[in-house]
Amino acid sequence: MQVTPQPLSREAFAAFGDVIDIPDTAGRTYYDDALGNLRPGARASLSAILKVETVERPLRAELLERHEFSSQTFVPIDVARWLIVVAPHAAAGGPDLAGIRAFIANGRQGVTYKPDTWHHGLTVLDRPGRFAVFMWRDGSKGDEEFVPVEPFTIRIP
Repeated sequence: MQVTPQPLSREAFAAFGDVIDIPDTAGRTYYDDALGNLRPGARASLSAILKVETVERPLRAELLERHEFSSQTFVPIDVARWLIVVAPHAAAGGPDLAGIRAFIANGRQGVTYKPDTWHHGLTVLDRPGRFAVFMWRDGSKGDEEFVPVEPFTIRIP
C-alpha cells in the first residue's frame, strides 16, 4: 500500500485530533478542548525533543503507536515541514490500516492526537526539528503501545 500525504488542515485532521496554528499576531489562543486524559492517576508530562530529519524517500512504515488513555500534543519550536501519519482504531483492535491518512505540516503547525489514535512516530523533513511534547503518563504500559503493521510506503513530495 502507498499513501500520499496532503497538506495539514483542521478539517482533514479533525477525526484524529486538533491542529494547533502558531499565532502570527499578538494575542493568545487556547487549545484546551483538544487535551484528553482518561486516567485520574496520570500526571501531566511536558518534554522537548530534537529529531533529525528523515531522508528516506519514499518512507517505509512498519510500526504504529498509540496512547490509549492520553492525548499527545506536538508544538513546533524550530522545524520546517514534518510528516503526520494517523489511523483510526479498528473495531477488532489495533490500527485500521484502511483508514490511514498522511499529512504534511508546515513549521507553524502543531497537532494534538486524540486518545487512542494510532500514529507513526515523529518524522521531520528537510532539516532537524525541535518540538515541545505534552501528554499524561502514569508509568504503566497504558502510557504507550507500539504494534508492527503490514508495511506501507508514504510518498513524500
